[in-house]
Amino acid sequence: MIVLLFFTSMLIVYITVHQYEEQTKDYNELRFGRKESATVHNVRIELGKTTYPVTSENLSKIFQDKIYEIASIHKLTISMYDMDGKLLKSSIPYNFDRAKEIPLPKKTLKNLAINSNHRIVKDTVIDGLKHQSSFAYINDARFKRIGILELRIAQDNSNQKKELEEFLSRLSLVYGLMLVLAIVLAYFLSSYITRSIKTIAEKIEETRLNQRNEKIILNAASSEIIALVKSYNNMIDQLEESAIKLAKSEREEAWKEMAKQVAHEIKNPLTPMRLTVQSFERKFDPEESNIKEKVAEYSQTLIQQIDVLSSIASAFSDFAKMPKQNREKLNVHDVVKHALDIFTEDYIEYISEETELYASLDKTQLIRIVTNLVKNATQAMRNDGTIPKIEVKVTSEGNSIKISVSDNGKGILDQNKELVFEPKFTTKTSGMGLGLPMVKKIIETYDGSINFTSTKNIGTVFNVILPKT
Repeated sequence: MIVLLFFTSMLIVYITVHQYEEQTKDYNELRFGRKESATVHNVRIELGKTTYPVTSENLSKIFQDKIYEIASIHKLTISMYDMDGKLLKSSIPYNFDRAKEIPLPKKTLKNLAINSNHRIVKDTVIDGLKHQSSFAYINDARFKRIGILELRIAQDNSNQKKELEEFLSRLSLVYGLMLVLAIVLAYFLSSYITRSIKTIAEKIEETRLNQRNEKIILNAASSEIIALVKSYNNMIDQLEESAIKLAKSEREEAWKEMAKQVAHEIKNPLTPMRLTVQSFERKFDPEESNIKEKVAEYSQTLIQQIDVLSSIASAFSDFAKMPKQNREKLNVHDVVKHALDIFTEDYIEYISEETELYASLDKTQLIRIVTNLVKNATQAMRNDGTIPKIEVKVTSEGNSIKISVSDNGKGILDQNKELVFEPKFTTKTSGMGLGLPMVKKIIETYDGSINFTSTKNIGTVFNVILPKT
């Protein structure tokens, strides 16, 4: 609206100026034409009543004094030339001597001669003022050409220009007020229109699949906005239904996968237990001399497999339900150093830039994080003769504590990087793939984060970020 109004005002100004110039031009031409016709008529009357012979030589005598009278009546300058362009008489006596030395240009004489009307008009600028001149032949009673008549009038358009300036100033004032009103109106209109759209945009940005989304309620809006809001509210209903179905489906799928995993893990120790019992049943002889040693051996095998079953149950239980946190102010440097004491590998190096880094954490869970990451690093070592190296580093970064565990092991393949923190994923021949998912779960309960970088056959670096106290 504002741009349209602005260009409209510019167009009106342009048309107004152009129209003014055309009207001024037409007015000057008509005025000059009227004065020219009246002057020529007076010249003919004077030639008709003169007692001098009507010749070129007598033109200055015939109009000796009359030329001033005619020029004064019609308010223009009159000059008379002979047929060769020599000045004979002018209504400006104080310029007469100088003008005598300036004959009419030959080009003017030629154009006048070849013009079908034997009349030409020229525009000149004298002392910064525009003048219009006409040239025509002076004829005697027998239409014989005896001289050339020049009529010149100054085109002083100052009054018209002043009127135009006044008109344009008033027009500018009117359009300035209209522009201000348009800006105010556009502001309120755009605010009214965009208020509803902004509300819709904010609701759309807040829309999430995993949470309950609020519907949009507008008290007043256009029909188009109401239709948009209605579509959004319908989408929210459909999204909620889809989220419920998806959550239900994911829970069912998770239980199925968990059941398969539990069954698979339980079968592993059950097989050796079955074989042990069957072997014991076939070979049991109470009369044997070493029967007690065999019973103890069979019992020990069964106990070991029962311990495996117990560890499987504990692992799934811990993953499904995190143990209750016992937060306390800990020196992370000391806890991490203590957690590394259980490892006997001499290639594990501990580096800490500060001896006192405090955070509010559960000591057992922090130890579990460190031991799990270091254990994975030891199991990722290569068997190609490369000297193994594991580096555990604790540093301070602003309001956070960073624990880094790096190794020069086999690395993680690109296709497996996205699955590292997924439950049940493992590249080892043993294990249930719950270690890193559990570590991530623990870290996230403290509003922390974990990430890693890895390159095949070069190594892996896991970074744990935890907030300070």
